[in-house]
Amino acid sequence: MAKIPKAPTLDDIDPRNSKVLMRIDINSPIEPETGRILDTTRFESHVKTIKELAIERNNALVLMSHQGRPGSTDFVLLNNHSRILSEYLGIEVKYIDDIIGPAARETIASLDNGEILLLDNTRLLSEETIEMVPEKHATSIFVRRLSEHFDYYVNDAFATAHRSQPSIVGFPLVLPSSMGRLMEKEVNALSKVFNPEVEPKIFVLGGAKVHDTLRIIEHIVANKVADRILTTGLVAFLFMVSKGIDIGKQQKALLEKKGILPLVPRARRLLLKGAPVETPIDFKVEIPDGSVEIRALGSLDGPAKDIGPQTITMYSEFFQEARIIVMRGPAGVIEDERFKEGTILLVEKALSSGAFTIFGGGHFNAVFKELNNEELVNRVGHLSTGGGALLLFLAGEPLPALEALNMSARKFLGW
Repeated sequence: MAKIPKAPTLDDIDPRNSKVLMRIDINSPIEPETGRILDTTRFESHVKTIKELAIERNNALVLMSHQGRPGSTDFVLLNNHSRILSEYLGIEVKYIDDIIGPAARETIASLDNGEILLLDNTRLLSEETIEMVPEKHATSIFVRRLSEHFDYYVNDAFATAHRSQPSIVGFPLVLPSSMGRLMEKEVNALSKVFNPEVEPKIFVLGGAKVHDTLRIIEHIVANKVADRILTTGLVAFLFMVSKGIDIGKQQKALLEKKGILPLVPRARRLLLKGAPVETPIDFKVEIPDGSVEIRALGSLDGPAKDIGPQTITMYSEFFQEARIIVMRGPAGVIEDERFKEGTILLVEKALSSGAFTIFGGGHFNAVFKELNNEELVNRVGHLSTGGGALLLFLAGEPLPALEALNMSARKFLGW
């Protein structure tokens, strides 16, 4: 069973009229030609914590985030990010093109209570690209230079919780620290997945990240977390091959091309152990003239790019008894309008079931917009901001950010 270390919240450290350093994650897709930020979802997700700390609690608040990786087209400075944050907050977010240099430290020192400052891209510092244990990062130049200017540290960046880098795990060892409200919300929602008192639990797992998804399935099967695992996409094809089902030449070639066929023995072992894995019974298939047909198993003589209506009906029936539904990954090739329907209908059926729903993956934002049903969208239990962090959490692996916050609580709060 996944063990979630107890981490302090803002109510535990209660920072007021102080200087607070907060790690957020506003790393976003960027249009290479213009530098325009294409999705501002992550900006909006931090508004609640920022307003509470800067406005309600009257702290001088300094924000830090990364953007892209060195060498990539989305590795840019954060001047546009500060502008977007200002728009969402309705108050100015100052920006400085520095992180730990004299200019940054002087600006931090002169910051008044209620003011907000965004430092530049943390990955401009080479230390931020190194993975080490918290004790090592606590002695880094990054942490030593900045920490002396602050009274508290807050981590609101769940999407980076799987990283062991100085901005995430170093500061908690030298400052009283806590989760922000977004991080707290993520942890509380995902903790329900591993609560044995809340069942039945249904997992709907699809998408293209088959290796990672297989790890998740192995973990939840070993710990008897899932009552049913409903598969879609390439994950479904893997388990269909493992069951001896004919998936057609195109699908078999795709699994071979993507290096997925060697995973068949692992998937087969899970099935032999009684893993409650369900696979689709019909698909939407693209035929040579570009049209789409519904095909049952045994007649998949073209590329299958979405689940069919019988599969949606079957999976929806499982939803009716569920108390928790976790959905990760699309059911089809949702970039193509012709193959969105399976994912959209599964989301609708999940939201209509009465179960607490958890969605993982940025594509669900687009799906919710297409629902055109405000009542259903309001039933979303939780949309996780984490990609890699969510994967590791569901696979039962420790998240360094939470481990570091727990260490901080033991040091500064006497837990």
